[in-house]
Amino acid sequence: MLQTYLKFAKKTAYEAGKITLKYFKGDNGANYKYDKTIVTKADTEINTLLIERVKETFPTHSVDGEEEQFGNSNLVWVCDPVDGTAMYARHIPVSVFSLALVEDGKPIVGVIYDAFTDNMYYAVKCGGAFLNGEKINVNDSPLAGMQSIANFDMWPGAEYNLYPAFGELGMKTYAVDLGSIIRSAACVANGDFVLAIYPGTKHKNCDIAAAKIIVEEAGGKVTDLFGNEQRYDGDINGAIISNGVVHEEALAILQKYITC
Repeated sequence: MLQTYLKFAKKTAYEAGKITLKYFKGDNGANYKYDKTIVTKADTEINTLLIERVKETFPTHSVDGEEEQFGNSNLVWVCDPVDGTAMYARHIPVSVFSLALVEDGKPIVGVIYDAFTDNMYYAVKCGGAFLNGEKINVNDSPLAGMQSIANFDMWPGAEYNLYPAFGELGMKTYAVDLGSIIRSAACVANGDFVLAIYPGTKHKNCDIAAAKIIVEEAGGKVTDLFGNEQRYDGDINGAIISNGVVHEEALAILQKYITC
């Protein structure tokens, strides 16, 4: 059944990619939501598409999309239609589509699709992680100055203020912010990055659910900001996404500085 779910997720991702590209160069309808984050035509259209497809194919399942929800089930399709919306709204091609099937709080299928490069990252529980059909693995690098790369995501008003911790971590690795935490998680999964840290909480399971299974099936580790496992069918407590090698070192530094 996992392969059936994966086939559905990949097909939906390709459909979402077409919508992403359709609005990318022209008027994407960008405007600000109540929480001052950006939403575009692509976000809402993709979210609606997913709900329609789930109703058609798995009517007993539910959908937890960043823009719209449907149903109430222990099997939840958790989706971020356009992760990196701020970049997408400005016609900068770094955003990705993310979809995970979460069962009783745990992701069992995940896909991340980059429509701009036609790269599909995917995984199912206990099946390994893949990029366009080729198996991928995290790297085994420590925090090694300019020889390692980490993504640090932060914004004004985030529940956790991680700026001080990023200052110390930034002395140990080359620090970047791609503008999409899910895209950076894919970079951890395929061995380009060693680490990505994310302070998101309320309804931010949509950003991490697919990354959780893909990175861990690639040999990495994903926890909340305090090193704990968490559910991905509701609010989360941030995320540390790593190759596993640097996880405890990053966690120790975060705990020295983490503040609300």
